Amino acid sequence: MARDTRRRITETCLLLFNEAGEPAVSTNQIADAVDISPGNLYYHFKGKDQIIAELFHQYELALGSTLTAPIEQPLSEGKGQVENNWYYLYVVLEEMYQYRFLYYNLDDILQRYADIRKSFKRLIQLKRAALFAICENLLHNEVIATRDQQLLGLVDNMTLTLTFWFNYDQLLHDDRPPEITIHQGVLQLMTMVAPYLGDEELTFYRDCEKIYASMLERD
Repeated sequence: MARDTRRRITETCLLLFNEAGEPAVSTNQIADAVDISPGNLYYHFKGKDQIIAELFHQYELALGSTLTAPIEQPLSEGKGQVENNWYYLYVVLEEMYQYRFLYYNLDDILQRYADIRKSFKRLIQLKRAALFAICENLLHNEVIATRDQQLLGLVDNMTLTLTFWFNYDQLLHDDRPPEITIHQGVLQLMTMVAPYLGDEELTFYRDCEKIYASMLERD
């Protein structure tokens, strides 16, 4: 029973933090939403700080496992590799979106929680390693393969976009359907790679551009 209550608290907090922003949610509001007393909430978590730490731990485990996939083994080679890497990046952004409150208030959270700051830095390094593996897998032409600094610059730009995409999107568009936000995020990442792709590989990328345009028309 206690474990179930603890789970309900974290699930409710994730929903509230994502919708309203973590700073706007009080412990009393959390208790009301979970339908427990403030004392019962305090029994499980000694304040909002512990809840945020627990949510970040969940996020770190989930995203960390996903990010290691292309590092340990290329997602694919030859035909279909662009599609597979696209879908992989979509999964990464979906997982990030589930914990988007972290990114909406990132600077404040990293200043308040030293342990989260250290762990978040490791996640960024893991994102960078995953994107480096994807670029190495996708980009075989000599234009970039023989220029190490150009490749590293590309990976850094992709890591920057991936890390701050939800913050950027929220500032520009407020609330949009998540499928549009995520699709455009993947498209932005692949746009950086597109100049180095062959004609056959570009076909899938162009199709994704058309899908995004149609999504905007329907919105």
